[in-house]
Amino acid sequence: MRVVETCAEMMAACRQAARPLGLVPTMGALHEGHLSLTRQARADNVTMAASIFVNPTQFGPNEDFARYPRSLERDLELLETEGTDLVFVPPPDEVYPEGFDTWIEPGAVAEGMEGAARPGHFRGVATVVAKLFTITRPELAYFGQKDGQQVAVIRKMNHDLNLGVEIVTMPTIREPDGLALSSRNAYLTPEQREAAPAVYRALCAAEDVWRRGERDAARVQRAAYNILERETLVDAVDYVSVVDADSMRPVETVQNDLELMIATAVRLGSVRLIDNVVLG
Repeated sequence: MRVVETCAEMMAACRQAARPLGLVPTMGALHEGHLSLTRQARADNVTMAASIFVNPTQFGPNEDFARYPRSLERDLELLETEGTDLVFVPPPDEVYPEGFDTWIEPGAVAEGMEGAARPGHFRGVATVVAKLFTITRPELAYFGQKDGQQVAVIRKMNHDLNLGVEIVTMPTIREPDGLALSSRNAYLTPEQREAAPAVYRALCAAEDVWRRGERDAARVQRAAYNILERETLVDAVDYVSVVDADSMRPVETVQNDLELMIATAVRLGSVRLIDNVVLG
């Protein structure tokens, strides 16, 4: 496994790599969710590349960039075990050198939910992913469904800018009690960790209402709110939204001919958890 720190070296390595090349972009602090992506990439491609970069431009001024979990040595060991060929681990000033001032501004797909709650977040995501695609020129790139709106933003950018990358979305990996795996789960206190599965239970309750024939989005959402509002350690529900899974536009009526997603963001103390399920 080759570990690369500069854009120029990574570009050269990817130009020389056997094709197809699959890319797994990460921010490190790897867990089984990330590893499900690397395993699929390993199975699909001759060359498998990963990136580890805690991207400062997708964090807001009062968010958790400084304390975001970092475990580079362990991450590299895991990636080597999974058969990774190339790992890109650039420092921030390699990705954003002095004078950097070119950004990808996502459109309507990024306006609601996470885009509304975290202004500038998807600009940072889209810009860094565009850079990673340009540097590595992958045939395929792998992302997790847990970040459903992020996947939609990346798909739209990839399509609109003719980047030509096949975007592969992998199912959310969960703990036995339903909590979606996330690097930020490490922030949870034992009491919060015990309460956190309520997030997925709420989504499942909404899905169940939908499966039993409810087509009014507000009532589907209310089923999720009912679960979350009963959990005393849930301090705030930023949103519960039923959206078109492609455009991320909210819907009022759950239509059978659209792939829909119900998504939520919930705060337990200072910890913010996001999750979603696809209806269909």
